Amino acid sequence: MSGPALLASLSERLQTLRVAVDEALDHWLPTDTDCPSTLAAAMRYAVFPGGKRLRPVLVLLGCEACGGRQDAAMPGACAVELVHSYSLVHDDLPAMDDDDCRRGRPTCHKTFGEAVAILAGDALLTLAFEILARHCPDPELAASSCAELAAAAGAGGMVGGQVDDLSLGTALNVKGHDLEKLRSVHSRKTGAIFRACLRLGGLAAAATPDAMAALDGYGRSIGLAFQITDDLLDVFGDESKTGKRVGKDSGRGKLTYPGLMGIDECRRLVAELCQDACSQLESLGPRAEPLRQLAGFVMERDR
Repeated sequence: MSGPALLASLSERLQTLRVAVDEALDHWLPTDTDCPSTLAAAMRYAVFPGGKRLRPVLVLLGCEACGGRQDAAMPGACAVELVHSYSLVHDDLPAMDDDDCRRGRPTCHKTFGEAVAILAGDALLTLAFEILARHCPDPELAASSCAELAAAAGAGGMVGGQVDDLSLGTALNVKGHDLEKLRSVHSRKTGAIFRACLRLGGLAAAATPDAMAALDGYGRSIGLAFQITDDLLDVFGDESKTGKRVGKDSGRGKLTYPGLMGIDECRRLVAELCQDACSQLESLGPRAEPLRQLAGFVMERDR
């Protein structure tokens, strides 16, 4: 199988995984009998309908690549998607990126108000760790998964990266902001969560240290490739496909990969990173083939 047939096969597989994730999220998200109805509605609004569900898919495929079971990885997959959803709700707020549109519709704070949006984000974050604590197959996996996700999402990871990103946004005329600084920001803001996705999958499969290292290397490269393509989509993206406003970063004078490197060099680097991601998986054999194919999706994505 090659070419269009291969892409169609992977697309069908990804859709199957997305449906499984959505069913689990729907089961674990609260209803209006569990908490205030407005809060339950805001939480579900932030999560459904989902976007690419790339992060939970990475958890599930990482587990599969190491010979694990999907059900063992599903709590980690849902937890990381809830953390991602909370981060989007908070990032869209006026105090952060001040966005009005997300996934093709008004952002959470535009629909429910800023206070409820903040609280919905808080509730999604805490629910993520409740799911890991209650629904991982055993206590050891629950503890290690909580620690992995907390480290990736916290001060040394995603939250710290967002703080650095905000500081860059207010200091664009100060000399010394270069490619390494930008890469450092995104290794926290985006890369840490991508690496955690693969590692959560490996933990669910009780992967060997060598297998965990392979997954971590893949996550590092694919996370940076994803961020660079995200910056490219802000330049060339179709708002009807991306579901969010394009051109916002350049309009704000924000530091981006295309702005520093140019379009052609960005595309070359994305291809190099995706190739490196695939090479990291050599020791995992054919079970890692879906992850290799997914790297191609990241390289060619248009949303």
